[in-house]
Amino acid sequence: MENLKYYFLSLIFIITCFNCSNETVEDKETNDLDPTNYYEALNISYGDDVNQKFDLYLPANRNSDTKTIILVHGGGWTSGDKSDMNPIKDLLRQDFPNLAIANINYRLADDNNKAYPMQVQDITAFFNYLKSNKIKYSISENIGFIGISAGGHLSLLWSYAFDNGNNTDMVCSIVGPTNFTDPAYLNNTSVELQEALDLFGVDPTISFLEEASPYHQVTDSAPPTILFYGGKDPLIPTTQGTDLRDKLENLGVVNQLTLYPDAGHGWVGLELLDTWAKLKVFINTHL
Repeated sequence: MENLKYYFLSLIFIITCFNCSNETVEDKETNDLDPTNYYEALNISYGDDVNQKFDLYLPANRNSDTKTIILVHGGGWTSGDKSDMNPIKDLLRQDFPNLAIANINYRLADDNNKAYPMQVQDITAFFNYLKSNKIKYSISENIGFIGISAGGHLSLLWSYAFDNGNNTDMVCSIVGPTNFTDPAYLNNTSVELQEALDLFGVDPTISFLEEASPYHQVTDSAPPTILFYGGKDPLIPTTQGTDLRDKLENLGVVNQLTLYPDAGHGWVGLELLDTWAKLKVFINTHL
């Protein structure tokens, strides 16, 4: 299980070769929210649990039209931290200086606290907090998501099934699971993989697995979706990407899938550069 928890970090660690900024950790917000100035605050609470916190980065000269991109970390639903997404946050600040960025934590699953619905409830709580403070922060209600691994799953699921106001303009999943009823999952023989799937319950019903699967929740009102997968990923079968792509196509939802044939649960070099180049275009087009 430990290997499973940290597979997703291979992608994050490689991204650190890009420009990264130094940060000073703050435990609370300041009162200086002049929208003409850049603003950041770390570890803002959106709930009572220690993990219900987020970091916020607001651009200078923002206004009620400023959109927010939300980063959702991976870690097999049981581990990981928003700090794992800081390299992507730095890339976004560098290439999208007019976007607000929120980097969120959420409650982690264990034997007594199942991943679903707890973690999508956290995203709802966070979004409601952001929405109720939009005037304070001088931002709009429109958002986009970038999620990696488990964070990709949560980003897709919330955008497809829990965004009641249709506020999500685009969603990106990098190696995120999409369908827990995939035969590759139901009939798997991997101990580590099964431990992760058991976070959604031991011998759960098919209807429950469908409820927790973006593939089964997506409709024709889903936001534009961009997907990235590795052809040799030991945790995420390629069908998790190709089947969702096919369903999005059938529903008429704008989508883009990139499959790197020789990559696993993360990639480096030219493939990584390709990911960021495609994601930048997608964000520019849809957010």
